[in-house]
Amino acid sequence: MIRVEVPLGDRTYDVLVGHGVASEVGALLPASTRRALVVTQPGIPVTVDPGVPFETVEVGVGEDHKSMATVESICRAAARFGLTRNDCIVGVGGGMVTDVAGYAAASYHRGIAVVHVSTTLLGMVDAAIGGKTGVNLPEGKNLVGAFWQPSGVLCDLDALATLPPRELRCGRGEMAKYHFLTGDDLLAMPEAERIARCVQIKAEVVALDEREGGRRALLNYGHTLAHALETATGHALAHGEAVAIGLVYAAHLARELGRIDDDRVDDHYAVVAKAYELEVGLPAGLDRGELIALMARDKKALDGLTFVLDGPAGVDVLAGVARSAIEGAFDRMAAR
Repeated sequence: MIRVEVPLGDRTYDVLVGHGVASEVGALLPASTRRALVVTQPGIPVTVDPGVPFETVEVGVGEDHKSMATVESICRAAARFGLTRNDCIVGVGGGMVTDVAGYAAASYHRGIAVVHVSTTLLGMVDAAIGGKTGVNLPEGKNLVGAFWQPSGVLCDLDALATLPPRELRCGRGEMAKYHFLTGDDLLAMPEAERIARCVQIKAEVVALDEREGGRRALLNYGHTLAHALETATGHALAHGEAVAIGLVYAAHLARELGRIDDDRVDDHYAVVAKAYELEVGLPAGLDRGELIALMARDKKALDGLTFVLDGPAGVDVLAGVARSAIEGAFDRMAAR
């Protein structure tokens, strides 16, 4: 088992990475906990025993259920069970589960504790770490939510053995992002170390910028187009798949703006398409105008169209990107 600390002062918590670590869930509950509500989905291969009286509520499968209605159903289940402000919600599942469980915890009684047991690669390296919770609206992804740090996170590697190939690809999309943030060759590491290193990278960034006022936005590399693609395709394109495409598009946009050269664009293809074996072409039939409109609604868009882009000093945030450059990057990508 590998333990990674997310250092946030008096809200510091541990992330445990290893086989069978879901059995440690009781040790991560706050001492005040007298009962717990376990939030999960049908078919999740991990069961937990929090060590206190608990009830389980299952939420629907798929992005359509990442909604305010789902959060309401969790909070109503918590009320029926009699959870108090001193009790805890435990989210067991992938990123969708930990997002809705975390947002319900942030909202119920104006905030109760939450512990996450992540069961997907994407959740382990990204969604369950750092305290970002939220739900989708028809107008865009993750537009409603809260920053609400968990009391602890468990990344049980046993769950990965049951993941279908597409779920593993989704996790690799986020891993590829970390490659460009650090230059680490994550695929050369053993599985547990690779996942723990991703957690460590994210923990370091979150500790410096918990509420995404600056540096934390770097964790959204590739995500501006990715979120638009998810919405435009009705979530037929999964998050990690969309991030892979978004990373390559961001490279073309950086090249269009003169921030990087052709060799650096080639590096993105070498990592995302070759090393991580991910598809990087835009899906056919999408309307550029719709994608640009969706990107303009991105929650990072503080001053016009905003992107996280590679450059001579590494990856950073660039606001107010001209539409002509965005169109030019689409053209470059289509011509590749």
